[in-house]
Amino acid sequence: MKPSFTVDPDDVSRRNGQFLGFPYSLEQANIVFFPVPWDVTTSYGEGTARGPQTIIDASIQLEPTDSYVEKAWQIGHYTIPVNPEIQAKNDETRDVAKRIIEYQETGGNYQNNTIQPDLNFVNYESKKLNQWVYQETNSLLKQNKLVVLIGGDHSVPLGYIQALIDHYGEYGILQIDAHADLRNAYEGFSYSHASIMHNVMKHPEISHLIQVGVRDYSQGEFEQAKQDQRIQWFSDWQLKENAYSGYSWLNQCQEIIARLPQQVYISFDVDGLNPYLCPNTGTPVPGGLDFNQAIYLIEKLVQAGKQIIGCDLCEVSPDLNNPHHEWDGNVGARVAYKLANLMFASQQSK
Repeated sequence: MKPSFTVDPDDVSRRNGQFLGFPYSLEQANIVFFPVPWDVTTSYGEGTARGPQTIIDASIQLEPTDSYVEKAWQIGHYTIPVNPEIQAKNDETRDVAKRIIEYQETGGNYQNNTIQPDLNFVNYESKKLNQWVYQETNSLLKQNKLVVLIGGDHSVPLGYIQALIDHYGEYGILQIDAHADLRNAYEGFSYSHASIMHNVMKHPEISHLIQVGVRDYSQGEFEQAKQDQRIQWFSDWQLKENAYSGYSWLNQCQEIIARLPQQVYISFDVDGLNPYLCPNTGTPVPGGLDFNQAIYLIEKLVQAGKQIIGCDLCEVSPDLNNPHHEWDGNVGARVAYKLANLMFASQQSK
């Protein structure tokens, strides 16, 4: 479906609350950006709950032209406004979660009775958040929309991934991330940002989890990845060692793509990139992919005829000490736009 009208790609973008200032309505849109302002369980730097609005604000200065997707501005992109009630609940719950984290960092244990009421509250509110994400994305999928979820920390796509299972059945996940996110209830939080893929892999419908750029992980995560045949790592060091030995990025991308099924969900944690691209993300790690490496991989995925059924971009955080510094939002907006356009392009050959 094409929108009934288009925009001038050389015109000035308007600050209308929409990604890139596009004028399309939800009814006219093929792509929907769905912001989730939630960073309750962030265990290091905070601020990713402000990531969605930062990305939307920064997107205004992007060019709508896409080198891969012809006339991308005609696709029809719509942005759901950031929900102020979710933002407020995040801020309230985050304050409680910080007490739990500080309690543990000073020698306490999350299993101690002292902290249980607070922990139960955080886990309850996080579960409600997952249910809300599920309901909202399920509704959009029933309207035949392609959804780009914008976090927030990396815990937030769980409900969306569940909605996609209901809609598509079995599929695989391509995860670009510095971390494996396979911890079991990290710090006692059932829905921790560090536990998203542990929770995802409880679903047998997830046939493959291909993790690219991993370079910071626990021993337990390493063991889980070895024991679950659905999980395969292309660690950052492995990718770099291959490159240093003369193995081209094209060949490495082809090897990654060969491990994926026909239907693919992309989970893009911005800390999978080199941290010079995302200095304010919550848990930056040296190393990582550069911007064009990551986009090239996804373009090759589309060229291979794979169908991208959904995607998320998480862990973009503004510089809280300098709100006028939009570098993280700038990079995040570019990643989100490419994900959206390439997801749309992948539908053409399904």
